[in-house]
Amino acid sequence: MKTSMFRFKNRLFYGWIVVIALLVISTVLYGTIQSYGIFFKSIESEFNLTRTATSAISSANMILAGIVSFGAGYALDKYGPRKVIFLMGLFTGVSLLLTSRTGSAWQLFITYSLLLSMGTGAVYVVPTAAVSRWFNRKRGLALGISGAGSGLGMAVMAPLATYLIVNFDWRTAYIVLGLIAWVIVLPLSMSLKTGPGDVGASVDGERRNSTDNQGDSQIILQTPLPLWQIIGGRSFWFIIFIWLFFGCCLFLVFTHLVPHILDAGFSPGEAAGAVSLFGVSAIAGRILMGMVSDRAGRKLTGIVGALLQAGAMLWVMWSQELWMFYCFAVVYGFVYSGFASAMGALIGDVFGLTQIGTIFGILEISFGIGAAIGAMLGGLVHDAEGSYFMAFLVAALLMFLASLLVGLIKRKGSVQSL
Repeated sequence: MKTSMFRFKNRLFYGWIVVIALLVISTVLYGTIQSYGIFFKSIESEFNLTRTATSAISSANMILAGIVSFGAGYALDKYGPRKVIFLMGLFTGVSLLLTSRTGSAWQLFITYSLLLSMGTGAVYVVPTAAVSRWFNRKRGLALGISGAGSGLGMAVMAPLATYLIVNFDWRTAYIVLGLIAWVIVLPLSMSLKTGPGDVGASVDGERRNSTDNQGDSQIILQTPLPLWQIIGGRSFWFIIFIWLFFGCCLFLVFTHLVPHILDAGFSPGEAAGAVSLFGVSAIAGRILMGMVSDRAGRKLTGIVGALLQAGAMLWVMWSQELWMFYCFAVVYGFVYSGFASAMGALIGDVFGLTQIGTIFGILEISFGIGAAIGAMLGGLVHDAEGSYFMAFLVAALLMFLASLLVGLIKRKGSVQSL
């Protein structure tokens, strides 16, 4: 029986409900963690901190997030997405509400760095693994839609946070964001189910029969390499360092782009505009570059994406005018998200899908360390030099090295048979 892309037996396939629910959930959680740059100067001024100390709050969060994401992947396999996402939303709200009541800087390392990592640390691993269980042939489309929350979160939450800070204060802004997390994430988590078997459906919302064995419906069986052999391979370690470099560059931008624009003399609203452009272009990049990688090849797309990120970092080093910052936001937002899509697909190609959750959990630890280094790097360089010039240069060099490492990756994953 033929079915449409979104329907199963004349009903909406429940997998798409899961996708949309996780899109909205990811928008809130990604937007929360990516908005730290909006709060950066307020926290710096409130507690009389250096850029390095203010950056350390975000860096600690990123390190803890990597650890949390590994544990959350295991919890997802054991308990399903409903309980895990519910706890993520609960901890996010608690974190932001307590952060709004902090009286000294050290408390932020508990209320923000620790508690928020428990709420948002697994925002990539858990939705990705949860959606993957519902789709096979349409997995790329489903992940592209649910993953668009990373860009949509910036486009929506950054202007909201800026409005609240300008018209009220940063503490009120965190109260509102915390309540939003509870009001949106907690109810939506109740709509999540573990897989198509829970609703009497099959993967992709299609029932396969004995004759359905050709073309797109063909199922490829894979005999995966043991995990220890994957971890011991050169390609795995190439990707470990790619993820480290990528996290460093990305969170240097997330943490310090807004302070950099404010330092150049522009208003908080103009700086938030750059973040919104960043988010909107990220939505397009995730979907369009993912499609390109299917046709032009994941490695080539990954190499080009890394090189374009390096070029964008060189551009922002010399940016002085607002239009230059906006150009950076559009280009970098597009290529960073597209790079993430292409590399995610490439990792599946190289190592297969059988142990993909564990592999991504390990890689998230590397990404978290890189993110922490990137956030701290910006603060240290600015405190020492009075500008971000050298920090952006280091990020450009790291992404150039990442492009070389992508080219060295070889497929040594699973042996395929029909």
